[in-house]
Order: sequence, then structure tokens, then C-alpha cells
Amino acid sequence: MVVINSAQLAKKFPQLPVHDVDNLVAQFRRFDIDGRGQIDQKDLVKVIQDIGEGQSYDQIRSTIKAVDINATGKVEVDEFLEIVSKLRESGTSHQATGKKVITVKGANQNITHSMNDDERSEFTAHINSVLAGDQHIGDRIPIPTHTMQVFDECRDGLLLCKLINDSVPDTIDERVLNVKNKLSNFQIIENNNVAINSAKAIGCSVVNIGPQDIMDGREHLILGLIWQIIKAGLLSKIDIRLHPELYRLLEEDESLEKFLRLPPEQILLRWFNFHLKAAGWHRTVNNFSSDVKDGENYTILLNQLAPDLCSKAPLKENDLFSRAEQILQNAEKLNCRKYLSPQSLVAGNPKLNLAFVANLFNTHPGLDPLEEVERPELPDVEGDREARVFALWLNSLDVDPFVNNLYTDLQDGTILLQAFDKMHPGIVDWKRASRRQPLNRFKQVENTNYAIMIGQHLRYTLVNMQGADIVDGSPTLTLGLVWQMMRENVTQTMKKLSKSGRDITDMEMIRWANEAVQRGGKTSKVSSFKDPSFRTGVFVCDVLNGIRPGSVDYAMVNRGTTLEDAKLNAKYAISVARKIGAVIFVLPEDIIECRAKLILTFIGSLMAIDATSRA
Repeated sequence: MVVINSAQLAKKFPQLPVHDVDNLVAQFRRFDIDGRGQIDQKDLVKVIQDIGEGQSYDQIRSTIKAVDINATGKVEVDEFLEIVSKLRESGTSHQATGKKVITVKGANQNITHSMNDDERSEFTAHINSVLAGDQHIGDRIPIPTHTMQVFDECRDGLLLCKLINDSVPDTIDERVLNVKNKLSNFQIIENNNVAINSAKAIGCSVVNIGPQDIMDGREHLILGLIWQIIKAGLLSKIDIRLHPELYRLLEEDESLEKFLRLPPEQILLRWFNFHLKAAGWHRTVNNFSSDVKDGENYTILLNQLAPDLCSKAPLKENDLFSRAEQILQNAEKLNCRKYLSPQSLVAGNPKLNLAFVANLFNTHPGLDPLEEVERPELPDVEGDREARVFALWLNSLDVDPFVNNLYTDLQDGTILLQAFDKMHPGIVDWKRASRRQPLNRFKQVENTNYAIMIGQHLRYTLVNMQGADIVDGSPTLTLGLVWQMMRENVTQTMKKLSKSGRDITDMEMIRWANEAVQRGGKTSKVSSFKDPSFRTGVFVCDVLNGIRPGSVDYAMVNRGTTLEDAKLNAKYAISVARKIGAVIFVLPEDIIECRAKLILTFIGSLMAIDATSRA
């Protein structure tokens, strides 16, 4: 047990009476269960609240952030006394939540970031509603919606992982998570790796967020990540495969292919306007902000969805806040009073209004079911899956704007040129490119021709391909170009890490994977990326075991002889890979169906992780 000298501490903190120092040291020892002279930083707010200093959660939290606590996440007794001393100096004044905008400190104390308090409150309420009763973190719920506690609850990565699985089920194999009450910093980093890399895999833009940012409770970064996760879940259900009746939203002479290329937000606006038109209403909505903030369009939408429950009475109310409250009371009758308060509705908060409308669609679409003869023939799933992976990869490069649909979003060439420039800085002469939107077809073809020319310079196979093919959204040719870009990006990373500095071939990647398996003492083997041995999922587990001994718990791995068992293995392998820091975009189905291109990206990511750790 560590000996704590109260007399020395009293000299170090003369502003604290000697008897107070004795009492505080005694309180500290009460929470220092293992006698090491340390308590966990995550428990510190509760400790100070328990000793009755009288300050709010947010004031205690703000004071803790102002004290330089060592990097282990453990608080020693002198740091504890410094925090208590600062709290007493500051009294009971504190930064109150409840303001529309809160200012928080960045990683650098001289930098501040703004954060919307309505969003923090509503997203916390969402977390409380979907994670209540969870076997691992249910005891943390409910999180107060009026404090900053939600950011502290995210520090160990568990809450974010659970939220991801709620939004997009089965993204994370929860068997890989570290769930004990007391986690080491290394285990917390592993959980945050899983959260960040899984968020990327469901389409979140996670470019400037690392595990340490989450551990440090960086409010603006965590709030942005939480919103993206919630949004991904809400919008994932706006899918014609889940709702064939969306077919009714096609406009005259519009093809199904063109409709399916619309971003979910645009389909949601289309749905909103479909009901407004059906109601004979004279207005339309083109955004989730100024077009809904007066509440009129919401009143008509709710009445159209449930005329017996939701009246048009709010239209007679002139006060916008009172009208907004009446609208939300109508929504409550549909069990849809979520995400919006009267204040955020009237303010036209685009995120919260989008969430409100998406939830309405997901629970009350109000579209007549299709007859069997009306059901459309949906496009090729294989190409769809590759397009999803390639879009996620482009987004991981931090291209702007965000890629929602691979074919439509690449048509003007600007994303392709950005990607080339990220991969080969300086390769794009931006004076030759047109970027000012909107671009006419002539400018789009110019840009895409330039992108193809760069690809040819890099020795891509682009026979008989022209810029017009990309502008026209040709699936085969667009997939072919982006695949070669992604493959080069994967091998380029390994090329930089290798001693020879030369290009890596497919067979060299296979040879490395087999050697990694042997390194871990296993015997599975493959001969190519088309090898049917990939189907069981065992080989990728063995590769992970070889590059990071102990990362694979073989009690979780089965022989993979049935489709269900193989999928469990593949799902487990993907989550283990993300846990050790690999960015993986493939789905379990891609592995067990032996999709060679996508398996190559998986093995390439593991090869890069291995080379980095051994450098």
C-alpha cells in the first residue's frame, strides 16, 4: 500500500486547512480500493460529488479538465487535492447547459469549438432510449440530458460500440469488446479502435478523430460522431429493399435506377412532398431547416399520416413556439416525439429536423403496399456491394463532398481528382480542373477525361474508357476505375513500408498471409484470393493471430463448415482486425462468398498493420 504523507500535502496546498487535507486524504483512500495511491479518472466526478463539495457535474468536470492529469488516466492524491482546491476557489458558478450554443476547449487550450446544446440533449435522450437494459452498460443509463456526462460515458468506447450496433445491427461482434469494470488504457484504446473503424465502415466521416480524442472526452468530436452514428441508423432504413412502396415516389418518366441513386435525405424530402401534394397543400419542402421551422408543413404531414389523431389545429396558432409544442403533441400521439423540442423546431436545426422526419418515415411511411405485379426488379447486389466499399474508401480519404452514391457523386470528376491528389500529392494540376458548381456536361467530361489520363499515367488498365462513361454513370467502368485506385492505395501503403520500395503483387500478399499464419503456429493455407478456403473464415482469423498474438480467442472460432458458422468466424475476424487498428470495409458475406477484390483489401490492411508494428 502506498504511504500518503498528509503533512507534506498540507504544505503543498496551504490554501486548504490542515484538517481538510486529512479528511480529503481519508476520502481518497476510501476510493483507492487497491491501495496504489491512485483512483480512476472516470470515477473522479462521482468521488468529488460523494464528498459533498456542492458543485455541479459540469463544474467538477470542467475543473478536472483544467488540471494536468498524467497520461495513465489515474489520478494521484496531489492531483485530487489540486482539483478540490480549484473547485473551492471557483465557488458554485458554472457553465450552464441549456444555452443553444456551448463553447468547449479543443486539444489546444487556445482553441475553442462551438457545440449545439439541443443536439447534445436530444442525442443523449436517444442513447438512453436505445441502450437501456444493455447487459454491459445498462447501469450507466439513463445519462442526464442536462449535463456533459454523456461525453465521459463515451471515453471507454463501449457506449459508442453499442450505439453503432443499435444503428446498424451486427456491425460489431461484441465478443471482441473489453467489458470489465476496470479497463487498462490499452484495453480502452482497443475499444475505441473498434468504435472508430466500425463507424467508418457504416459510412461515418471519421477523419480527424483518434482513440485518444475519445479517451480525453473531446466534446465537439464525440458529439459529431454520435450524430453520424444515429443518422446512419435512421437513414439506413430508407431503402427500397426494406420499403418496396418507395417505388410510389418515382416521378413521371423517372427510371428506378435514377431514383435509387438519390441520397437518403433527398428520398426523405421526396416522401415529405409526396404527402404534402396528396393533401392538396400549396407548399413544398426543399430542406430540413427554413422550410419546416414555421411548423405549417409538419402540421399537414402529420395530419396526412394520421388524420384521426393529428389535427390541423396548430395552423390556427400564431405563436411559433406554441404551434411547435402542439405539433410535437400530435407527434406524441404517434409515439414519434423524438429529437425535436419546440425551440429546436422553431430554430430550424437541420440535424434534429432530419432525425425527426426520418423517424416519422421509419415508423409511419403512409405509402400503400405494392401489389406483387408492381414490385420492381432491383439492381445487381454484387455491384452494389462493391460500390458501397469503394464509396467508403473514398470517404476515408476525406474527399469533399461526402460520397453517398458512387456513380452519381463521381460524375463530375472532382471526387476522382481529389482522390488521386490524396494518393499522389501534386499529381493533379488544379488549373486544368473545373470545380465551381454546378458544372455543365462539357466541364464534367473535361474533368473525368483528365482523371482517366492520370490513371493511364499510373498504368491503370483503362482500355476504351472515356470521361463520358463516368459522367453517364456506367457501373462497370466506374467500378473498374475506382477498384484500381483502391488497390493501388492499398499496395502503395505497403510499398512505403517495405524495404525494397517496389510494388507488391497479389501473390506476394498471399505469400505474406500464409507466412503470418505459420508465424502464429497454425496450418491453414490459401493459394490465391479466389481460394475457396477463405469461405470458412478460419484463415483470416489465423492471419490475425499470426500478426498480433493473443488477439484471437480461439474459443470463439469454429470450423466454419456451415454457412452460419462461417459467417460468425468472418464477423469475428473483421471486428478483431478493427480492434488492432485496421480499417476494414468488407462485410462477413464478402469473405464467405470469396469476393476476391474485397478480400484483397482486407489482407492488404492487415499487411500494412503488421509492417507498421514491425518497423
